[in-house]
Amino acid sequence: MNTIKLNEFFMQEALKEANLSFKKNEVPVGAVLVHENKVIACGHNLCISKNNPCAHAEIIAIQNGCKSLKNYRLINCSLYVTLEPCVMCLGAIFNARISKLIFGAYDLKTGACGSTISLSNNKDLNHHCTSITGGILEKESRELLQNFFKKKR
Repeated sequence: MNTIKLNEFFMQEALKEANLSFKKNEVPVGAVLVHENKVIACGHNLCISKNNPCAHAEIIAIQNGCKSLKNYRLINCSLYVTLEPCVMCLGAIFNARISKLIFGAYDLKTGACGSTISLSNNKDLNHHCTSITGGILEKESRELLQNFFKKKR
């Protein structure tokens, strides 16, 4: 399978996670962690139900991935997330040594991969992903978020 199809396949899996958040009345963001072309962990936003501002989809997927690999380093892993990570999440992604970050929708309010700030361009940080790719299934990811917030209003 080529890289584009592979990215779309795993982003579909992240969208399934985002839909779980939607059903729980949480901001619909989902993430899957992939190692050797297999999903090893997943997560979706649970900030409201856990009363925890850190319970973002990425953080939960990273925690589950560390348990799965029995390591606090997630070297040679790729993280697929439906929304551009915030500063907190991108910091965790860098610290976990995740190799590739692939995200769906750009976040013009809190995105740390170039939308509001670009931590990946900060050479003072000692760790970065080898690649960051945005806009994979962007329309589907954005529409899910828009539908959620329309329902709220």
